[in-house]
Amino acid sequence: MESQDKKVSGPSYNAHDNLDKKERKLALNHKILMSVEKPARYIGGEVNAVMKDFSKVEVRFAMCFPDVYEIGMSHLGIQILYDMFNRREDIWCERVYSPWLDMDRVLREQNIPLFTLESQTPVREMDFLGITIQYEMCYTNILQILELSGIPLFSAERGEDCPIVIGGGPCVYNPEPVAEFFDLFYIGEGETVYYDLIDLYKKVRAAGDGRQAFLKQAAGIPGIYVPAFYEVEYQEDGTLKSMKPTDPCAPERVVKQLVVDMRDTFYPEKPVVPYLKATQDRVVLEIQRGCIRGCRFCQAGMVYRPVRERDLEDLKAYAVKILESTGHDEISLSSLSSSDYTHLKELVYFLIGRFGEKDVNISLPSLRIDAFSLDVMSRVQDVKKSSLTFAPEAGSQRMRDVINKGLTEEVILSGAAEAFRGGWNKVKLYFMLGLPTEREEDIEGIAALANEVARVYYETVPKEDRRGRVQVNSSTSFFIPKPFTPLQWASMFTKEEYLDKARTVNEAMKRQLNHKSLRYNWHEADVSVLEGVLARGDRRVSRVILEAYRRGCLFDSWSECFDNDKWMAAFCAAGVDPAFYNLRERSLDELLPWDFIDTGVTKEFLKREWKRAMEGAVTPNCRAACQGCGVRKFGGGVCFEDQD
Repeated sequence: MESQDKKVSGPSYNAHDNLDKKERKLALNHKILMSVEKPARYIGGEVNAVMKDFSKVEVRFAMCFPDVYEIGMSHLGIQILYDMFNRREDIWCERVYSPWLDMDRVLREQNIPLFTLESQTPVREMDFLGITIQYEMCYTNILQILELSGIPLFSAERGEDCPIVIGGGPCVYNPEPVAEFFDLFYIGEGETVYYDLIDLYKKVRAAGDGRQAFLKQAAGIPGIYVPAFYEVEYQEDGTLKSMKPTDPCAPERVVKQLVVDMRDTFYPEKPVVPYLKATQDRVVLEIQRGCIRGCRFCQAGMVYRPVRERDLEDLKAYAVKILESTGHDEISLSSLSSSDYTHLKELVYFLIGRFGEKDVNISLPSLRIDAFSLDVMSRVQDVKKSSLTFAPEAGSQRMRDVINKGLTEEVILSGAAEAFRGGWNKVKLYFMLGLPTEREEDIEGIAALANEVARVYYETVPKEDRRGRVQVNSSTSFFIPKPFTPLQWASMFTKEEYLDKARTVNEAMKRQLNHKSLRYNWHEADVSVLEGVLARGDRRVSRVILEAYRRGCLFDSWSECFDNDKWMAAFCAAGVDPAFYNLRERSLDELLPWDFIDTGVTKEFLKREWKRAMEGAVTPNCRAACQGCGVRKFGGGVCFEDQD
């Protein structure tokens, strides 16, 4: 087995070298493909797609993103794992996505099993089906993937002829609502123990043992959670009483796995180039993992700790190689907070110098609006067409302190003034409604802050230099408490209460002096209520998901597909009350469904941050002062920067 600690320069394969294109037969005939929207979603064969010689492959792995092709092809995590798996000659990793509604109907009517893109092989014939779970609203799509593949929905009903179904991604930090649908979950970053898991599978199979023997031994690999080996009990009031292993192979606590040194890992130099325009149709450079900021509502900022940066020279080399291998004309820097990458300036100026005159656009998301950022953006964007984005998250300073946003109104307005002087006249503001301790003045403060941003424009830009009226577009989403955040104990609100809050903002916008420059829209309240249940639910919620799927719920993250009435009927039929999961503030002593997972961030730290939130106390970021959150035990990242 190739060492996972060894940095490798590139894949050992060449796309299509081992399988003649003429031998590749599509699973669907021409008539079917021409009858559906966007047939390119289902044919594979893209640039850099990996084809292998069947005779040399020992393990077949279907990597699934449970949404349409265009969404899944934008996901960097799958590209990394696809590349990592396919570096080994004995593994063939292929891709599969959720078929859109028209193709779903065709597959069912004509009894055609769901298939992988590369070899067009039925998914059921794979050894593994790995499903990345990026958001809760894809849960019914997971059941679609299983059913169309001919795989029993429940793990307990699968036989030796079924692939091992693995779940990964951010939602597995509370896997319980979908636990019974999966054989195992991979908790953490995929580059760490996946090879160990594959090698164990080969060993067990060579010994003539079956899936149960494999699952027992897999449970002993760090970061692997096998739900079948845990027994859950509930109190009379419905709260969790206990969750205990029923097999000696299963640990009481499952520790997340992460890459400590970002130089000793994998990165795809030849990512697959989609036939269709993907949601993010560009080269993606991941510059770091984790975030130093400590926003109390942000799950990613907690579970991906500690911050670990990629090497500057590596990133330069990746940029050159990936652009050459893909032909993309845009490159985007990926990070939770790009401005905190210590070599950002050097990297950006390198990209501008190397690609600026070659019509390659440079996208810089997650930037703080300061002089450097504005200088860079003015060089890589069309200022007249583009808009700048601020994420104050809350309308008042008190609320921003509660959520530890670390952003003052002075900083927001001074950044806006700098932008307006630089030629911008369009600004986007993102906020949340329904935060803990929220008051009416905090809600109305959203409109007041938007008005202040508009005021700054008219005070900063002379009348003769203005290109029309400033546009300040404000959007609000409804706060959803997520596991492993300091606000995980918070209560939510009803759909009607959320809409009342949005109406309060809307009315306040109309009363502002600069109301003609302001625009406002808000997220769907019923979706937020459902997402709240799925985010903090336990195993009983699986009954609701299954019932909703049976009633026709699918692609719930798509507004044109979401059907709240069907979901509410599913809750009723399953005997589960959404209010139990959403409309109560949890006790700090309550056993939570995800407490068996060790992310490194201790529950004591989260409790301390919850109490500071209630006090409106601000906690410094990781580089300003270590708060002892617990992730130092992993032995790397920002926790040890002073020792480098």
